[in-house]
Amino acid sequence: MEENQTYTISIYTENTVGLLNRISAIFQRRHINIESVNVSKSEIKSVSRFTLLAKMSEDQIKKIIGQIEKQVEVIKAFYHTDEQTIYQESCLFKLSTDLLVDNDEIQTIINNSKSRIINVNKDFFVLERSGSKEELEELYHELDKHGIKQFVRSGRIAITKTEMPISEMLKEVHK
Repeated sequence: MEENQTYTISIYTENTVGLLNRISAIFQRRHINIESVNVSKSEIKSVSRFTLLAKMSEDQIKKIIGQIEKQVEVIKAFYHTDEQTIYQESCLFKLSTDLLVDNDEIQTIINNSKSRIINVNKDFFVLERSGSKEELEELYHELDKHGIKQFVRSGRIAITKTEMPISEMLKEVHK
């Protein structure tokens, strides 16, 4: 039995209503959970890039990529291992402003975690941090002891360590 590993899936596509549902249905039919989703512009004008994170075998990912590429709006899909990508996630924490004044440990956590305060008012402050999922989870556990009012984490964003052939191909198609 082939071992499951985490794959970052990059899908270059026309931005069309309903496409995300159809892509997620491909994973659902195979009982594979999508761990994160990010959709943004790509480096090519008028082309969107979906970045998905999922855990499965290499045989499964090859079949899924084939199914994704059958979608009319999909230009090209790729998959990469963690070792082949540079990736980050971002998160925001909303915490009580009292913690900044009354708790020296909070300042130490903020300084040691390389996070930054992006908003402060009389009731709460907002802390931002980017990094690996593990780094963000570690910060979450440290701050959770002090009471987190709100928390949100983005999906993975990633670029490949090697050149993506899609960029040149799409520049020719979308001149």
